[in-house]
Amino acid sequence: MAGVLGAFREVDCTIAAIEAVKRGRLGDMTVFSPAPDPEIAAAIDAPESVVRRFTLIGGLCGLTFGYWIAIWVSKYWSLVVGGKAIASWIPYTIIGFELMVLIGGLSTVAGLFIHARLPKITVAGYDPRFSEAEYGVYVECAPERARDVAAVLRTSGAVEVRDER
Repeated sequence: MAGVLGAFREVDCTIAAIEAVKRGRLGDMTVFSPAPDPEIAAAIDAPESVVRRFTLIGGLCGLTFGYWIAIWVSKYWSLVVGGKAIASWIPYTIIGFELMVLIGGLSTVAGLFIHARLPKITVAGYDPRFSEAEYGVYVECAPERARDVAAVLRTSGAVEVRDER
């Protein structure tokens, strides 16, 4: 598969190119932006991230493990003080909270790596100027459709259009 890369200086031109590529069903698209932009996210119909599920599940597992380990230790090495209960949930909340934050944070990082498919050695269509001030739209398409895609990107206001292989 080949691809066509268009570089844009304005957000409006980038959004116009995204909508034109989607309208024409010209191929799969990757958009590069120097900073997160809600208009671009709305234009590409970005799905909600599933990484937050990793955070929730990791946090609940950490909380459960924190309470379980504290109760297990107090039952295993019981220290009866003044007839109080051996396992009391109030002091164990601190341990549960700390493990909730730790395991929730670690699972968030793991979810990010899994869903972002990191580490990526190369990214098709990336140009270093997309991290500074410009926007990029990379459209992966069949070689025979590359001219159509390039024409759409140029009419949308691309500063530069080039073939990527």
